[in-house]
Amino acid sequence: MSESPKREWRFYLQDMAHFAGKVLTYTEGLDQARFVASGITYDATLRNLELIGEAATHVPLHVRTACPEIPWRMVIATRNRLIHGYLGIDDDTLWSIIRDDIPSLLTMLHSLDRDALAGDPAS
Repeated sequence: MSESPKREWRFYLQDMAHFAGKVLTYTEGLDQARFVASGITYDATLRNLELIGEAATHVPLHVRTACPEIPWRMVIATRNRLIHGYLGIDDDTLWSIIRDDIPSLLTMLHSLDRDALAGDPAS
């Protein structure tokens, strides 16, 4: 069995932005109570939050260090908590992540991705 070629880290930034956009699209127009009761939307949103964190694990340490404005450790830790179900999932915290953290993360990712694609020497 051959190993697949290593994927360039910039694509993981694009993945993170794509998954963050899905989170915002899925939850648009919902309040917390409707979101928690939504079933499939809730599950799909959780999955995309997991995927954001998974993609973040593939961004090299030198890039994460050069971009401290993105809370890399928190993004990855959130993924771990969701996937492994440590201590359950607190819906208040989850809603706060969706409403407060994902929009700013998306903005930062778009900015970082533009810089990376422009050949920024820091990337």
